[in-house]
Amino acid sequence: MPIGAAPESATRKRQGELGQFLTPLPIADFMASLFAQLPNVVRILDAGAGTGSLTSAFVSRLCKENEGVSAVEATLFEIDPLIQNALAEAMNDCQRVCAEAGIHFTFTIHAADFIQEMSARLADNLFGTKPPTFDAAIVNPPYHKIRMDSAERRSLRHVGVETSNLYAGFIALIQRLLVADGQLVGITPRSFCNGPYFRSFREDFLANLEIQRIHLFESRGAAFRGDNVLQENIIFHAIKGNKQPHELIISTSSGEHGDVVTEQVVPFAEVVHKNDPEKFIHIPSASGHATAKKAMDGLHTSLASLGLTVSTGPVVDFRLKDAIRWQPEKGTVPLLYPSHFNGGTVHWPKPDARKPNAILNNEETRRWLVRSGVYLLTKRFTSKEERRRLVACLFDPQDLDAEWIGFENHLNYYHANGHGLDRNLALGLFAFLNSTVVDQYFRRFSGHTQVNAADLRKLTYPDRKTLQAMGAEMKRLDEPQEKIDELVEKYLHARP
Repeated sequence: MPIGAAPESATRKRQGELGQFLTPLPIADFMASLFAQLPNVVRILDAGAGTGSLTSAFVSRLCKENEGVSAVEATLFEIDPLIQNALAEAMNDCQRVCAEAGIHFTFTIHAADFIQEMSARLADNLFGTKPPTFDAAIVNPPYHKIRMDSAERRSLRHVGVETSNLYAGFIALIQRLLVADGQLVGITPRSFCNGPYFRSFREDFLANLEIQRIHLFESRGAAFRGDNVLQENIIFHAIKGNKQPHELIISTSSGEHGDVVTEQVVPFAEVVHKNDPEKFIHIPSASGHATAKKAMDGLHTSLASLGLTVSTGPVVDFRLKDAIRWQPEKGTVPLLYPSHFNGGTVHWPKPDARKPNAILNNEETRRWLVRSGVYLLTKRFTSKEERRRLVACLFDPQDLDAEWIGFENHLNYYHANGHGLDRNLALGLFAFLNSTVVDQYFRRFSGHTQVNAADLRKLTYPDRKTLQAMGAEMKRLDEPQEKIDELVEKYLHARP
């Protein structure tokens, strides 16, 4: 068995609990290949080490390439007792392989919570014990949301880190432990690249780490195919410092062993836009993405300047379960889910659907309902199989005889200060959001199945006149994709 390989007996029952996804060997080997020149004695950190595949791959690379490294001091953190024996065995193998290559290898395994221990040391609260420093770090941190009142969240706040996910907390702490010009290679979800929840983390990341490369996989979940990972993952190589490069490498592969890696050099200004206060990280991965960016860069109309906003559906069904009805009855109004989308319009009710169709209309529920009108709806979550990340649907009050409507929390809805939209404006937005150019642009900064209302507010749009003109030409909502694209491209190319 290769050093660092996960044993068959390594249970996955606790993965959901720990957010732990073991790194496949081809991915580990690729990550190890990204390091630039290293010092003669390398102090390397592997936090959330699992069975040691990342450190093992790092050692294998060093021993094969033999580029002047004489000693490796490895520090590993792994909290799961079920795999610590496998980790120790892998490190003993690393010691043997290094000895054969003339490299002195030592290791220390900490069966401790990395976030709590390093946060305490960085805050200088652990009996004055100073934190260690490292020349390099290679990491596949755990992916798990952390609650506002959790011990991890409190520990991170002590060192000025605010984040809602373990992986971002790991990365923020690791960069604080690197020496100047120290290198970090990590594989994480792509979700930190956009959205309000990771804004603080992005600011911290970009202020302290100089991005050298970002690597994408051609399909969602390619890196962890057997683990049902819904988010897209990226690999990044960054150097500790506060001056971003003029250019960086964007590369792509399938994630399979021996697969061809394609690369392109991209200006950093195209990845993080200079005047973007949100610090979204745009990652072009296909030729169409560059075309999409060029088209969208010519748009300067904000949603607010259109007099519109987009909100998340206010009905959270489990909180209003006593008011939810599977079928319409007296005293109820329509309750709409993404399952009611069909061919660009709302099909309601759906008697055989797995979601309810109605909600009571009374004093208790009224504040969660929306007065009927023309609205544009989008799905907040799309499945891995769906062709488009952005899926928009028109709600037309002519289709449903109701004064009030319930929009469930898995929907976003465009509105004018809580009221319906001008019909042609809504149709123009329908065409725009369902176009390939907008979908490809959205994918530059969003790598997961969730479409947040904040992301939709962040987009720039055609002006009102253009949207209304586009809407006037929308004769059918079930137009084929090519027809929608032709319409949108016609008006985007016609801009002065």
